[in-house]
Amino acid sequence: MSNNRFKEVYREGRVFPTVIIEDTVTGIQYLWMTGSTGAGLTPLLDSEGKPVVNKK
Repeated sequence: MSNNRFKEVYREGRVFPTVIIEDTVTGIQYLWMTGSTGAGLTPLLDSEGKPVVNKK
């Protein structure tokens, strides 16, 4: 089994970066944000409220 299920596709910022992570199996993209008091992960949603999926 591969250990590369999730890959980083975008990063912005240095101290508290905003990162877009993609699930290589489903293609769903997630937004990961960190701050001084915590962090959060959520799927990216399109204008219809559906998860953003890379269909490659």
